[in-house]
Amino acid sequence: MAARHTWKSYLLWCANEHVSFRIPEVEAILAMYKIPHTWIEKPAENPWMLISMPSEDCAVKLMKRSVTVRSIIELWARATTKEHLDDQLKTLPTELTSYFEKENTFKVVVDTFNKVTSQEDKIKKIESFSFLPILGTANLKNPSVTYHYYEFFGLDAGRIPEKPFDYFFGRWVSNSERSAVEKYSLKTRHFIGNTSMDPKLSMIMANLAQIDAGHIVVDPFVGTGSLLVAAAHFGGYVCGTDIDYLTLHGKMKPSRAHQKKRQPDEDIKGNLKAYNLFSRYLDVFVGDASRPVWRPEFRFDSIITDPPYGIRESTEKVGSKKVAPVPEELASPHFPSKTQYGLGDMYKDLLNFAANNLKLNGRVVFWIPIIRMEYDPDLLPEHPCLERVSNSEQILNLHSSRRLITMQKTMEPKEAADSAIIHDLQYTFRHKFFNTSEIKGRAREDVQAEYLTKRSKRGNGVAKLPCHE
Repeated sequence: MAARHTWKSYLLWCANEHVSFRIPEVEAILAMYKIPHTWIEKPAENPWMLISMPSEDCAVKLMKRSVTVRSIIELWARATTKEHLDDQLKTLPTELTSYFEKENTFKVVVDTFNKVTSQEDKIKKIESFSFLPILGTANLKNPSVTYHYYEFFGLDAGRIPEKPFDYFFGRWVSNSERSAVEKYSLKTRHFIGNTSMDPKLSMIMANLAQIDAGHIVVDPFVGTGSLLVAAAHFGGYVCGTDIDYLTLHGKMKPSRAHQKKRQPDEDIKGNLKAYNLFSRYLDVFVGDASRPVWRPEFRFDSIITDPPYGIRESTEKVGSKKVAPVPEELASPHFPSKTQYGLGDMYKDLLNFAANNLKLNGRVVFWIPIIRMEYDPDLLPEHPCLERVSNSEQILNLHSSRRLITMQKTMEPKEAADSAIIHDLQYTFRHKFFNTSEIKGRAREDVQAEYLTKRSKRGNGVAKLPCHE
C-alpha cells in the first residue's frame, strides 16, 4: 500500500437523482474491490463526495462501476470564495503544475449546480483562470488534459444565492458507468412489461449486491428480467424464477402503445441476446418463491429482486383455499390453483432462502414498500444469519415509499430457530396505499411538507407509482 502522505484527494461529482443511494453504492464498490480510502466528506444531500485514495487506478476502478456518480476529478483546490480558490491554484506543487507543460492539449469544463449558466458566462469563468501558466493548446474534442471547475449554489431551487457556496477545481480522471444506462434504456429494450425496473436502479442494485465477473446471480421474482440484464452487464451468470408463466414466456399483453402482439423472441432470453449478454444467461423457471426449486446445498453469490407489493402486480403463491384429497398415485402434493401470498410470508421466505442458499458474505438486495408515517427501521424484516448493510428510500407519493435493503450473509443457519423475524409493519400496505384518508392530522401535514421540500431540492428524484421487478 502506498504511504498515506502520497494519497490524493478526489471529488466525486454526483448525478442529481437517486440521492439516497449514492453513499451505499460507492461504499459497496469500495468494499467489493477492497480499495483503500479515507472519507473526507460524504454529505447526504449535496451533489459531491470527497475521498482520499492512494492512486488514480483506484479512482478509475471505482468509476467503472458507479452509476450514481457522474465523474471523478483529482481535487486541486476547494474554497468558499473564488478569491481563495485562485490563491490555492497560484501555489500548486510542481507535481501538479507539470500538467501545464507545452505539449499537453487541454480544455476547461465549467459546471454549476442549481443555477443555469449561459455559454457566454461559462467563457468568462474560464477566462478568469488566465493566470494559470498553461502552455498547451486548447483542444475541445480530444484534449490530453481536462480541467473541471464546479460551482455549487445550494439545494434550494427557490432561493438561488448571488454567489456559490462552494468552488472546486481539479483535473478530470474518469467518467462513470452512466453511459451504460442509455444502452439499456427501457424505451429501446426488446422485451419489457408494465413494471420493468429502470436501468439506473437495476445497476445500483447490482452494485449493492457486489456482482462481479463469474458470480452466479438469481432473482426469485424475475418478471421481465430487468435485474438480470444489469447483473449480466457486470459479468454475472444469471437465472431466475417467477410464478407467472405468461410473463416468463412473453405471452402477456404488450406494454407499448400501438403494439398489438408480442414477437416470438420477445422474452428475457431475447433481451440478453440483443445486448450480447446471452453467454451469461443460465435460465429462468416458472416457479413459486415460497417453494424454491434449488437444491439445499446450492449456493448463489448474490440475490437481487423486487417482490410484488400487490399494487400493480398481485402477490400469489401456488396453493388453494379448498381442502382436496391428494390422489394416491401422485408421488407429491398437487396444487391446482394460486392463493394470496401475504407480504409478511413473502419476505420471510425470501430471507430464509437467502440465509440457506447464499454463499458466506454473499448479499441479498430487495425492495420493501413502506407507509412513511409508520416507518420504523427496527421493524424491518430481520434474520439471525443476515446483517443489514444499507437501507435507502425512494419516495413514491405523499404517504408511501419503498426502501432498498441490502443484507449480507454472516453465518450459516444451524437449526430451525435460525429463521427470519417478520415484525408487524407494512403487511396491510395495499389497503393503506389505496386508503390515504387514514393518514390524518399533523402527521399527514409533516409528511407532505417533507415530500414537497425534497421534490423542490431534487427536481426529478421522485417516483410516481411503485413498480415491481
